Amino acid sequence: MRVTATWVFRALWVVLPLTAGPALAGGLDDQPGISGVTGEVVAWGVWAGVLVAALVPSTVSLTVCRVLAPAVAVATTWGAIVDAGGDVGDVDALAVAGVAMATATAVSVMAPRLGDQFVDGSSYGPERRFALRVPGPVLFGPIELTWLLAVAGPLAGPLLLAGEQWVAGGIALVVGLPLAWFAWRSLHTLSRRWLVFVPGGVVVHDPLSVTESVLLPRARIARLAPAPAGTDAYDLTRGAAGLALQVDLHEPLPVSVYRPRATAPETATVERLLFTPTLPAEVLAAAADRRIPVS
Repeated sequence: MRVTATWVFRALWVVLPLTAGPALAGGLDDQPGISGVTGEVVAWGVWAGVLVAALVPSTVSLTVCRVLAPAVAVATTWGAIVDAGGDVGDVDALAVAGVAMATATAVSVMAPRLGDQFVDGSSYGPERRFALRVPGPVLFGPIELTWLLAVAGPLAGPLLLAGEQWVAGGIALVVGLPLAWFAWRSLHTLSRRWLVFVPGGVVVHDPLSVTESVLLPRARIARLAPAPAGTDAYDLTRGAAGLALQVDLHEPLPVSVYRPRATAPETATVERLLFTPTLPAEVLAAAADRRIPVS
C-alpha cells in the first residue's frame, strides 16, 4: 500500500505538464512581465525538482513534494482563471481538467502511506521509521501561512525583477529569501517527526516535543497499545488528531522535553508516553514482530 500511494503520486506528477500545463501556460501568456522564458524556467524547474524528489524517498524529498505540489495546483487554478478573463464561468473544459489533475496530485502527496514510505526512506540499516501526525494546533492557520512564505519567498523577487520592477523586486528578494528559508526549515521539522524501531527498542524522534531523541529499551517496555480514555501518560502528541498509542514502561525514564520559552532544558521523569503515528495499526504490527508486548 505504501508503494502504491507513492507510485500514484509519481504517475500523476509525470503527466502533469500534459494535463495542467496548458491551463498554467494560458495564465502566464497574459502576464507579459513573467511570460516566455521566465515562466517556463520556473515551471519546468519546479516540475523537475519534484520529480527527482519523488523518485528518491527521504524526509527532505517529502518536504519538497508536499510544499511544491500544492503550489502547482494553486498556480494552475490561477492560470485557468486568468486565461478566462477572470470569469470562473468561462474556464474551458480542458483547463478544468487540468486544475482537477493538479488538485488530485496535491491531494495524493498528502497520503499517510506515502509520507510513511518517504520517512522510512531515510532509515539506516535495520531501522523502521513511522511518521507522526502533524500537531493539531498548526493545521489551520500557521501551516498555511508558513507554506505561503515558503513558496512566495523565493519566487516573488525573481518574477518582479523579470517584469522590470527593480525596486519592488530587490526588496522582495532581500526580504523573501530569509523568510523562505525559515518557512522551509519549519515545514521540514514536520517531516522529521517519527517513531523508530531499532534493534534495542523504540526511539521517539520529535524536535517539537523533546530536545533529544528518546530511546525506550525493549527490556523497559511493559506494553504498547492504543491509549485508554483519561490516561495520565506524558503527552507527546502535540494535539494531533487520530488514534494515540501509549507505551507503558516497567520503570521511570528521564525525558528532555522541549519548551518554546524555556531558558534551559527541562527534564521530565515518565512511566507512560503518548504519541500519534499516521499508521497506528502498522506500528503495533511492527512492535509485535520485534517481540514488544502489544495489546
